[in-house]
Amino acid sequence: MSDSPFTRTGLLGGTFNPVHNGHLAIAGQAQAALSLDRVIFMPSGAPPHKSCDLLAPAHHRLRMMQHAVAGLPGFTVSDVEANAPETSYTIDTIRTLRETLEDELWFIIGLDAFLEIEGWRSAETLLTLMNFLVLSRPNVPFSQAASLALLPSLPATQLERLDEGLQRRLDLPIGSQATITFLRIDPYEVSSSAVRERIRTGADVADWLPPSVHSYIIRHNLYVPR
Repeated sequence: MSDSPFTRTGLLGGTFNPVHNGHLAIAGQAQAALSLDRVIFMPSGAPPHKSCDLLAPAHHRLRMMQHAVAGLPGFTVSDVEANAPETSYTIDTIRTLRETLEDELWFIIGLDAFLEIEGWRSAETLLTLMNFLVLSRPNVPFSQAASLALLPSLPATQLERLDEGLQRRLDLPIGSQATITFLRIDPYEVSSSAVRERIRTGADVADWLPPSVHSYIIRHNLYVPR
């Protein structure tokens, strides 16, 4: 746990369509790297950057997330995005959370998504409201982050060392109050799209999902052809 006078909280958003063991493993690595007191999972409602065609209803994805973290210390779930009345933007989520949380917030995000942050609503403001933990993604080099105009000049040599595996972590201040941490993590070769495809074809996914999530999907007949 951290020595901060505030609760050090990680925020991990996503569609979680469905949540799988890889999500939990990634959150665990983030928690350990930053000594987070807790990680809050935030299943999305209607995300602005993804098609909703193959998206299970938000109430199912929220319930599966609650099942997945039950009994796991330091993991909890928020319905702030799942129950939003309209399309949910990260800036709105953070402002809502800030109404009740004084925590030291760390937004956990994959490098591929972080590289698109300049297209997010109020991206410049977001970078002042919280810290960012940017996690490695397969075949996406950290050195691409140097091209983001929103960020201060990034040390190209150190980003390249991350890409080459010579350095695991890089902490960089943003302004006077926030930090971006770039972190190499152990990859987990499972994706929600692969889980959905295996369910669609009748293949076994028990090893990829928390048992309670697997049972929920079967019970509610999710991700099968209609």
